[in-house]
Amino acid sequence: MSDVGVLSAHLLSVFQKELFARLAAAGHEQLRPRHGAVMAYIGRDGSRASELSERSGQHKQVIGTLIDELERLGYVTRQPDPADRRAKLVVPTESGLDQMVQARRIIADIEAGFARQVGEERFAAFKAVFEEITRRS
Repeated sequence: MSDVGVLSAHLLSVFQKELFARLAAAGHEQLRPRHGAVMAYIGRDGSRASELSERSGQHKQVIGTLIDELERLGYVTRQPDPADRRAKLVVPTESGLDQMVQARRIIADIEAGFARQVGEERFAAFKAVFEEITRRS
């Protein structure tokens, strides 16, 4: 039996391949898994880069590069933070919001497939335990 690290990496790989193939089919073919470090954590009304870095566990410089890419692709804009004009918010555009809606729908469908594969109760228990373990990190 493989260790948890190998199993987690394999699950992530399978999950990302399915998610990004389906996002591409839904019109978001320019997005790559690396963009998830921003798109999976951004708030509908925007988030600061430092928040995205903290939530995703990625270095602030990496997040800055990803924000630049996503801005060029039309998924986010930088706007002054109304709470602190010196700071910038990264705000999803209409394309960004559509991607967020599509991703939530696709993820729910992927998870429903996992639940059908192993049974709803087992999948719910797996997800709860997986969340508990990752919260400790």
